[in-house]
Amino acid sequence: ERLARLAEDWLRDYADYAASLRHAQLRPPVTVTATIGISALWLLPRLREFQALHPDVDVRLASSNRIVDLHREGIDLALRYCPDRDVPDGSLRLFGETVFPVASPALGIAELSAATLPELTLLYFDVPGFAWLNWEDWLTADDLGAIRPRGTLHFNHYDQLIQAAVAGQGVAIGRAELVSPLLERGQLRRIGSAHRAVGGRGYWLVQADANPRDDVRRFAGWIAEVARQTRDGLAAALDGPRS
Repeated sequence: ERLARLAEDWLRDYADYAASLRHAQLRPPVTVTATIGISALWLLPRLREFQALHPDVDVRLASSNRIVDLHREGIDLALRYCPDRDVPDGSLRLFGETVFPVASPALGIAELSAATLPELTLLYFDVPGFAWLNWEDWLTADDLGAIRPRGTLHFNHYDQLIQAAVAGQGVAIGRAELVSPLLERGQLRRIGSAHRAVGGRGYWLVQADANPRDDVRRFAGWIAEVARQTRDGLAAALDGPRS
């Protein structure tokens, strides 16, 4: 009897702990994989909004630029940027890709020209296969190809390139949909009025299961709504005055 009384508190604590473990097993997180650029620039700035709307849903974000097998690695959803022809059946197109020069407002630049370019540092994305993010092509199209900038900085991760632009280190070619949170907060501004739409590619939401559990469905629905807001906001920005 004395042993039972001594063990009573311990047994109660053990039962509470075991119940919490069972609850955790019954409520796995929504596991989302996304490229590093999408995660850092577009998804993470907005996750607080989802947490406020759905505090009962846990989210696990796995950032990676490699293509993964969703079922084998236990992933519920993937946010991917890829050619339209490579998208799995049943995927949801979130938005396309639009590009234009961006820089920190602190630089005080309104547009690229023969007068301003020699005073500017250009930020380069050094990854093959992204010609639309190549400054040579952009400058040549604007008849600025023969003019040398003050300097260049080169990056192999797009999120690092954009953070350098936010810090005022130079002008970047902005992937408008990804940098939209930074444009909305005034950390970046669009430079000039030209913009280009990249054809045949887009950002997609890929589901591992056609009939996902409720929390995965809620997260996917929220992603679709935020993507719609991104599309609408960009359309308004391109049609109206520059921010």
